[in-house]
Amino acid sequence: MTTGKPCCSRKWTYTLAGALISLGAPVGYAVVRTIHSGQISFHWLQGELWSDTLEYLYISISTSVFFSIFGYVLGRQADRLMELAVTDELTGLANMRAFRQRLEEEIERSNRYGTPLSLLVIDLDRLKQINDLHGHRAGDAALSRVARSIREGLRMIDLGARQGGDEFAIIAPNTDESAAVGLAERIRSEIESVSPCSDCPIATVSIGVTTRQSRDEPASLDRFLAAADRALYKAKSLGRNQVATSADPFKPE
Repeated sequence: MTTGKPCCSRKWTYTLAGALISLGAPVGYAVVRTIHSGQISFHWLQGELWSDTLEYLYISISTSVFFSIFGYVLGRQADRLMELAVTDELTGLANMRAFRQRLEEEIERSNRYGTPLSLLVIDLDRLKQINDLHGHRAGDAALSRVARSIREGLRMIDLGARQGGDEFAIIAPNTDESAAVGLAERIRSEIESVSPCSDCPIATVSIGVTTRQSRDEPASLDRFLAAADRALYKAKSLGRNQVATSADPFKPE
């Protein structure tokens, strides 16, 4: 800071100190001035603001811009962290946590309004064999290929998820069994038509489908998942690369 001239010269000594930093976050700007004892009053403050209007305008605008940018950056970081918390890293689909939360919500909505709800459970056939014979790169490519086919087949209201390992799922609200089976067949056929990479084997999937059709078939999370798993087991027992539906309809408990 340089030494200022007497107060009546109106050339005050001041320094724009820049951003104050506290725990890594900006908290404001500081203007440091030399003020003589007894000088501060309402009239002095009014005169000060009028005399240095451009200086105070600059401080106000720069502070607003600075905090706007800082808030935007923080918001983007928060959004990214939230996305990572509910997204599978390899496939970009929803992870198990997001899947179960959404499924609970859709089951509750289906039970309340009596709308159909379908769940597709998709298993990549013989992933271990792909990994053993062609390496984990080929296995990851096959998983990514399945995820891409799932994303391409989804509507806006559907949710595609990776449940872990070689298993995926699709939550399809307002979708009856016929439409769900049609979606499953399109995904199954599309996956087996293209090799996931130049030196990878053709991947296939088995898909189990279960549907809550009406108010007379109240569903719960565990029962819904169990029915889908039964359908998936049936598809795999039929020789894999199949679509099967749950054998037993839901009944009131």
